[in-house]
Amino acid sequence: MSRPLIGITAYLEAARWGTGVREAVLSPLAYARAVEKAGGLPVLLPPLNLGGIDGYARGLSGVILAGGGELDPALYGAAREDRVEEPQPHRDRFELALSRAAVQADLPLLAIGRGMHVLNVAQGGSLIPWLPDAVGHDRHTGRTHVIQISVSSKLGKALGDRAEVTAPHHQAVKRLGAGLLAVAWADDQIVEGVELQGQRFAVGVQWHPERGEDNRLVEALVGAATR
Repeated sequence: MSRPLIGITAYLEAARWGTGVREAVLSPLAYARAVEKAGGLPVLLPPLNLGGIDGYARGLSGVILAGGGELDPALYGAAREDRVEEPQPHRDRFELALSRAAVQADLPLLAIGRGMHVLNVAQGGSLIPWLPDAVGHDRHTGRTHVIQISVSSKLGKALGDRAEVTAPHHQAVKRLGAGLLAVAWADDQIVEGVELQGQRFAVGVQWHPERGEDNRLVEALVGAATR
């Protein structure tokens, strides 16, 4: 049986090559390693021409919407937040279109960190533009904490009813997009995991499962892509 092709969204950034600086497609190696370890073949997806989106949806076996900078608040009708880093419109447009195409094609999808926000906004949801102000603390800026998970969800079946995670983020899900269910929560009830109903596998998580030793969530994605 051939190994499934798993597309991983990437940055388009200036990078140093020898003595010069050139534009490059960049992705933390942890994503590719996690996919390979789970039995898939990782493929980087540069945020370029939207005309290639349908080809990705047809040719890939699964998609990871990777982490990164915050989404432009204008995409979900919120005012610009000065403390949010400068938006990357090309990446926002590409990943929103890719998310919608993957959902339309019922392509297995794992949305990580920023990726969960992309999935939510692509489905018509909204975000909290600056989370520390909304919750009155900074525990979401990088501290390890325990989350509760719905055991009946795909996320719960992969990980159980609790998980200890580290999820640095300044934005969070506010209004859930169409078809999305909240399936994991921090102790302050901020949503840390979502699933899209009616899909083979469409899961979003606020933390970074690719960074640790526990690869069960990426294995679940690759398993769904293989089937």
